[in-house]
Formats: sequence, C-alpha cells, structure tokens
Amino acid sequence: MNHYDITILLLGLGVLLGVARIFGEIFKRMNQPAVIGEILAGVLLGPTVLGRIAPDAQAWLFPQAGNAAIALQGFTTIAITLFLLVAGLEVDISSVLRQGRASVLISVLGMVVPFGVGFAAAWFVPEWLGATDGAEPLPFSLFIGTALAISALPVIAKTLLDLKLYRSDFGMLIISVAVIDDIAGWMLFAVILGMIGKGAGAAFSVPTTIAATLAFAALMLTVGRWLLDRALPRLQAYTTWPGGVLGFTVAGGTICAAFTEWIGVHAIFGAFLFGVALGDSGHLRDKTRHTLENFISFIFAPVFFASIGLRVDFFSHFDPLLAGFVIVIASVGKLVGCGVAGRLAGMGTRESLALGVGMNARGAMEIILALLALSAGLIGEKTFVALVVMAIATSVVAGSLMEMLLQRKRTVRFFDFLAPAAFLPALGGEDRETALRELAAALAKSPGAPSAETVFSEVWKREQLVATGMGHGVAVPHARIPGLQAPLVAVGLARGGIDFEAPDGELATIIVMILTAKESTQMQLELLSDIGGTLQDHAVRTGVLRCKNYVELLASLKSAG
Repeated sequence: MNHYDITILLLGLGVLLGVARIFGEIFKRMNQPAVIGEILAGVLLGPTVLGRIAPDAQAWLFPQAGNAAIALQGFTTIAITLFLLVAGLEVDISSVLRQGRASVLISVLGMVVPFGVGFAAAWFVPEWLGATDGAEPLPFSLFIGTALAISALPVIAKTLLDLKLYRSDFGMLIISVAVIDDIAGWMLFAVILGMIGKGAGAAFSVPTTIAATLAFAALMLTVGRWLLDRALPRLQAYTTWPGGVLGFTVAGGTICAAFTEWIGVHAIFGAFLFGVALGDSGHLRDKTRHTLENFISFIFAPVFFASIGLRVDFFSHFDPLLAGFVIVIASVGKLVGCGVAGRLAGMGTRESLALGVGMNARGAMEIILALLALSAGLIGEKTFVALVVMAIATSVVAGSLMEMLLQRKRTVRFFDFLAPAAFLPALGGEDRETALRELAAALAKSPGAPSAETVFSEVWKREQLVATGMGHGVAVPHARIPGLQAPLVAVGLARGGIDFEAPDGELATIIVMILTAKESTQMQLELLSDIGGTLQDHAVRTGVLRCKNYVELLASLKSAG
C-alpha cells in the first residue's frame, strides 16, 4: 500500500466508525439496539444515500477496488471474527447444555419450516424470487431455502447484548439454536456450491468439510475446554496481566478462525468456538472479559455492521414486490417454525414468538451468503438486493419486537431525565429553602416544566411533611405534579453542606430534586430507588462532587454503572 492508499483507508475507517458510533448512541437513546443505528450509518455512507448525493466523494472515501478496498474488507473480517470471539466468551455452556431437547427441537423446526417454505417458493414460482433465465432449478431452490433457514448469529448476539438478555437462559437458548442453525446452513451452502461446481477452490471436499467441522467443534468443547482451563492459571501467573491473557485470547481466536475458514466453514465459527471453550473456564476474570468486550463491541463491531451498508445500492436494483415477498416468506417460516417448536418445548406464547422474532434476524450472515451466491452466479442482482433488504429489515425490528413481546421493564435511571440547565455545580444558598428555590428555578427551564414558583411551592410543601435527607450527604426533595408528561430532575451541589435532617445527621452536599406526575406513584418510587442505589457508593459521590458541568456529571454517573 502506498501513501495514498493508507490515507484513504484510515480516513474511511475513521468516518465509518465515528458515524456508526453516533447512530448507535442515537438508537440507544431511542431504546433501540445500537446495531440498528450502526447498520443504518453504513447505508447513509454507502452508495444508497451518499453515493447518490455525492458519488465521487463516496467512491473516493470508500473505493470498491484497489488496495484500500482490500484492506477495509480485511479489517471488517477481523472485526466480525473478534466480535464472535467476545460473544463466545459470554456463553455459559452449562446453561446451553441445560436447554438440551429444547435447543435441538427448535433448531430442527426453526430450519426445516423456513427451508421448506423457501424451497417450495423457489421451485414453483422462481420468477417471483427473481430467478435468472439460466438458473438451474434445484441449486436455486436449495439456495433460497438455505437463505431463509439461517439466522445471523452476530446480529442476534449484538441485539441480546444490547437488551441485556445475552446471559439469561432465554438468551443462551437463542444463541445455542443460532449456532446450530448457522453451522448447518453453511454446510448446506457448501453442498450447493459443490453442486454447481463453484466449490472447486476449497481445501477439502464437502463431506470432509462437514466431518472436520463436527470434529473441531467436539474437540474444542471437550479437550479444548480442559486444556484452556489448565493453561489460564499459568498465563495469569507468568505473564503481564491482563495483557498476557488478552493477547493469548485474540491469538487463539484468530488461529481457530483461520482453521474453520480453511476447512470451508466461515471464520467466525472458529473464533466463536474458541471463545466458548475459553469462557467456560472459572479462571477467566471478569475484568478480562469486560476489557475485551468493551474494546471490541465499541470499536470493531460498529465498523463491521456499518460496512454492510457499503456493499450495495438499494435503489439501482430494488424491486419492492420481490423484497416484500422475500420478507414475508422468510418471516412466516421462522416465526411458525420457531414458534411451534417453542410451544412444544414448553415455552409460553410470548416467549415462543419472541424466540421466532430473535431467530428471524438475518443481518450479516444473510449478506455474506448472498454475496457468495451472487459471485457464484447463482442469483441475480435483484434477488441479492431483496435478500439484503430482508436481512436489514429483520435485524432492525428484532430487538424492539423481542422487548415488546417479553414485556421487559427497562431500568429507570434518574439522570436520563436531567437536562443540562438543571445541573447547578455550586448552589449559592446555605439553607434548605434557598437551595430549593435555586433548584426550582433551574428545573422550570426544562421543557414541559411548571413555573419556578409552582415547583418550589409543591416541593416545599412536601418537605415540611417529612424532610428528604437520605443520609451519606444526599438529599432528594421531591413532589408529584398533576398532569406532568415526563419526570423532571435537577441536581445541585452544596459544597459546604445543607441540613436536610438526614437520619445519620450528615449535611447534604448532593441535592437531587425530582418531579413526577401525580398519577404515577411507581415512577417516583423507581427514581428514588435509583438515586439511593447509585449515590450510596462513596466513590460515586466523590466523583459527582468533582463535576463542574453537566457533561462531567453525566460521564461520572454513567461510568459508575
């Protein structure tokens, strides 16, 4: 690579990561999985949007050929490989094994039903799926069936992590089913490539690839687990911590990824299995897991998910009827297959539907499969675009639909309702009444807030009934206002301390004023609980008292968890 190639590569990576993180944060604030924003960031930067507005700039920043393009493709491959390594570390094998019959049953029906639906549609109405004139019926039908049967392990893992469901039994069930489905799907695809003579470049024959994959998985989950469990204490004892373990983990994951790529299965399965084997060891420290997860999930993974949008122009070959048909048959097949299997496995109706929705996410795996099929001449560009649209659409809705079906209650954090103007780093008053007037005036500046006099009057009335000092230097004056649309929070720091009659006798240095709707008692209780739980830690309170502005306060509270 020359000077120009390196410049383009670094600039493209920086822009891709920056925009992906921004959109990821935006979607997180909208209570959506960050992966949705990361994929949409790539769509905006790709030929679909930026390529239409400024085609020369888009082609210059993200070239489709040349050294920079090859390097970016290599980086995204490493990114998704490392992300699956981290996902593997989070898998609790005992939880997966406990699924037993359930995971096998759901895997079988979750593949057979959508595969049958896709195969039948491609066989009887191939023109509805954009089959080219020269397409061979059997390979084309097998491919469509396979494309509709697989799920996107990376997207599912990322969505579960975002929803904090990954380590639950429900999350482990979905992951175990997705692992089985994806391995089976890639094996089916290897058979299809062999049928059309496109697998000639593979290192092994199709039967050898299948046998080698099963043998490798069995070896990693038995002997590999035992060896890694024995090796970890020695690594931690004789290498620099945590660098030694981190380096060993990444090296082992990439070597295993290279092996599975060599035998004809996608590299991510090797990294995932290594992560599963290593993560099962009781010697692996939580800090090591968190260090790897934070670095890879917030740096490497967004680049990969954003790069999906760089691969295709959705306008040029977009057929809405074809895309709609693909989305319908793909979703119906997965929902019916997994939903029925979930019910047979003893799950409730909502859980079964949520399982089907989760497994319906196709994402990157679908796109990779479609790209290989396109390059092999198995499908045309319209079918490719339809499959990509289906992959993104099913990934976009998976998280929100799962959350809705499971009726999960999000944790209420008091600082989510704190506006910048409602943080006073240096209260001027030295007594309770003056401090409350200052906070009421700051709170009144928030959108939808009552007047400052109304706020103070209601809070002061409540304060006269029972003082709101919680102890440990924290006070939480509060009131319930009729018709308030959303909670309002103000935070003031009294460096010298103000007497709020706390049970422990300490003066309040951190004063949090909250307003909630009179009709919502539960919200007030949850906010009070969160404030008490967050600020009971001495280190957190010390960090808050050092804050000089809203940004520092938000950073301090979020970093405290």
